[in-house]
Amino acid sequence: MALFPFFSKKHSLQSSGILKGSTDRHSHILFGVDDGVKTLEDSLAVLQYMEGEGVKELWCTPHIMEDVANTTEFLKERFATLQNSYKGSIKLNLAAEYMLDTVFEQRLAQRDLLTMEDDILLVETSTIAEPYNLTGTMQQIMSAGYRPLFAHPERYRFLTEKDFDQLHQMGVKFQLNLGSITGYYGDAAKKKAEYLLSKGMYWCSGSDCHKFKSTGAQFTRAELKKSTIKLLEKVTINNSK
Repeated sequence: MALFPFFSKKHSLQSSGILKGSTDRHSHILFGVDDGVKTLEDSLAVLQYMEGEGVKELWCTPHIMEDVANTTEFLKERFATLQNSYKGSIKLNLAAEYMLDTVFEQRLAQRDLLTMEDDILLVETSTIAEPYNLTGTMQQIMSAGYRPLFAHPERYRFLTEKDFDQLHQMGVKFQLNLGSITGYYGDAAKKKAEYLLSKGMYWCSGSDCHKFKSTGAQFTRAELKKSTIKLLEKVTINNSK
């Protein structure tokens, strides 16, 4: 038995209270558009659960990539259906998560993009294979007048602390997957998330919710120290500045 059990106790995202008043900047709860939630009923169930956890605002960020080439108009129409059907208190917004591939290059050239606020662009790449000229692509995005928000950087196996430092210094913003900090994605992702969090590099956080069951598992996983919770307060409630 620990001598001081109160101080050694670990918390979950749920029990820590960190979700109350939070903004979820990354989710796949827009139904029937990608590998996330499949039905309107499931979308509403997830929203009800998140509302119960205290989430205040949520961004739907469906995938756009070569294999899931959602059009802007289709996503807007599907989002309108969700908005009209949801009667709860969470503020809903629509953006997208763009894979850095040829579809993205075309959309960027056409300025056919769904952003957060006016210019924040959520982007991702393969978590395993290092993309060609990542820093060059990020610079291209910024040169086009957008601010790149790199989805879950802690999950990219090929990125090192030096890479994180370089991207952050360039002006690339980082989004934390909340499940990473609890170890849901494994020890390597957790270690990187702890590094980025300790350095104050994260701009915001998100559930990356694809399914009700997996999100519940992430929210109830008791792995958080009080020192980690303190740092998380700065990224779960984001003022978008």
